[in-house]
Amino acid sequence: MEIERAMLILEEGLSEPHRWLVEKEVTTLGRWPDNDIILPDRLVSRHHAHIRRDGSQFMLVDCQSTNGTFVNGSRIGQNYALQDGDCIQIAPHFQLRFVDSASTAPAPNLHRPLRLRVEQEECQVLVGEDIVDLSVAQYTLLCYLMKNEGRVVSRPEIVREVWAEEEAIGITNQAIDALIRRLRERLTEIDPDHQYVQTVRGHGFKFENRR
Repeated sequence: MEIERAMLILEEGLSEPHRWLVEKEVTTLGRWPDNDIILPDRLVSRHHAHIRRDGSQFMLVDCQSTNGTFVNGSRIGQNYALQDGDCIQIAPHFQLRFVDSASTAPAPNLHRPLRLRVEQEECQVLVGEDIVDLSVAQYTLLCYLMKNEGRVVSRPEIVREVWAEEEAIGITNQAIDALIRRLRERLTEIDPDHQYVQTVRGHGFKFENRR
């Protein structure tokens, strides 16, 4: 008898596209490396959730995670019967699309270059073919966010990365917000259709590129 197979497609959270076949009896998701699907972020529990296959049905089970598991914007209880096209969200930024065995998975957009990129040797940031005019602090912040793409970067991390040790004392949240706002304004001038630097309320900021 043919085994029912489904697929999870990562839509947000990592810099490169990912997709995983869901064909085992139990497919585990979490932060620790012993999971089938590893989501490397401190807001993801070590063993956060799993998908249990029961014939043609796939059940999403939250493993008493700290921050919960969400489907289509709503936090699930312990179990949820997945349907084709459901959007699973784990932590603020990991978003996975469930595709059941009867559907055709969308082709990943692998060959288009990333829209925003850094040319390290020239210390230049480009959106498409346009150079973004950034201050040293804005450039430093953007590079750090890009290096940690998909991960939430806290305000203390930003202070340590952007300001020298002797300058960091007394840096306020208002100063950080002002720097973030100016960076966003520079990027929006060239690409108004995408928010590269996103706020994760209560946690910090994260970078999401586009193709």
